[in-house]
Amino acid sequence: MASFLKNLQDKFDRSGHHPRLGGLEILRYIGPGLLVTVGFIDPGNWASNLAAGGEFGYSLLWMVTLSTIMLIILQHNVAHLGIATGLCLSEAASIYLRPAASKTILGSAVLASISTSLAEILGGAIALQMLFGVPVRIGALLVLIFVLIMLFTNSYRLIEKWIIAFVSIIGLSFIYELSLATIDWPEAVRAWVTPSFPPGSMVIIMSVLGAVVMPHNLFLHSEVIQSRQWNLNDEKVIKKQLRYEYFDTIFSMLIGWAINSAMILLAASTFFVSGTPIEELQQADSLLRPLLGNNATVIFAVALLFAGIASTITSGMAAGSIFAGIYKEPYDIKDSHSRLGVIISLVMAFLIILIIDDPFQGLIYSQMILSIQLPFTVFLQVYLTSSEKVMGKYKNSAFTKYLLYGIGIVVTILNIMLLISFFQ
Repeated sequence: MASFLKNLQDKFDRSGHHPRLGGLEILRYIGPGLLVTVGFIDPGNWASNLAAGGEFGYSLLWMVTLSTIMLIILQHNVAHLGIATGLCLSEAASIYLRPAASKTILGSAVLASISTSLAEILGGAIALQMLFGVPVRIGALLVLIFVLIMLFTNSYRLIEKWIIAFVSIIGLSFIYELSLATIDWPEAVRAWVTPSFPPGSMVIIMSVLGAVVMPHNLFLHSEVIQSRQWNLNDEKVIKKQLRYEYFDTIFSMLIGWAINSAMILLAASTFFVSGTPIEELQQADSLLRPLLGNNATVIFAVALLFAGIASTITSGMAAGSIFAGIYKEPYDIKDSHSRLGVIISLVMAFLIILIIDDPFQGLIYSQMILSIQLPFTVFLQVYLTSSEKVMGKYKNSAFTKYLLYGIGIVVTILNIMLLISFFQ
């Protein structure tokens, strides 16, 4: 406990300046939300969204809308925890829960982070195969090495700038792709707000949910939001931070909603219209080329590569945060526990890639694993952020508390529906 208090005080001491009140101050605060956004425009999302659009057209767009709304609420709430307490979700769990409970939940979160990293590394490797013909396993090794170098040598702020650049490239790529496709916009608008459960769609619906609302992002956001912390002893500054964070979260999540929607729109207007089922991401090369031209396939693969690299970086950071939190420590890549968490997640994911036969199905089922672990993380988060002992006067209001529990219940019900679908 003494070590934890010293780390916490060091955080406060290093961040004791007050923000200026200028109108452009909020622009300096944009960043943490975009790191989280990378997590739900990752290769796992590409697989889930292309499968959704390719098999069911526009009909599952509503799941992206629902998931994004839940995501905004959850990410804002967990960032609230980081700002108000100076703790990430993993640290708070280790401090305020019984050891058996915290280690069980955080252990499952580490396993979920491995599943996440598998999807991220695999996506980058598939992109290298599409661009340069590199075998998937060798591509996975190249992505792993590059990401480990980035994480172990670059500061957080530099990584953040890289991530913002990657998100921008991905967004622009899909704008270009959509400009070439013929979209049925009235049908798309209807599908965004109208729930639909086509026969055989339950696995895809769950994979879309797992691909958007991701456990590791909840842990990551509560950690990286503290990169903007100022004087936590000043209540006025805390309240200002909470407002800035809310804007950052909504802005970033809406970007993610737009990119995820674009993936489904692209698949619906090309693969679904042509009646071609999507069985692997590499199909995009042969399917998009005759429909949208040579440039479209190259841009698609480049965007996938950036998505794979960027999301592997954030997945590694999240794993480091979760593992360090087990020891009641903040994420610090120079610390042995943070480094070990990063290595466990990324290297174990790489080893699994070496033995799987179907990379595309690996991406889909990795997202399902995330959705199964998600309720545990959500209920943990709600318990902590609703506790006066943890949050003080910044604890959840009764409305927020029950809203968050409602989201947790919806996620749990969807998981039960998924399990039932396996036996039908």
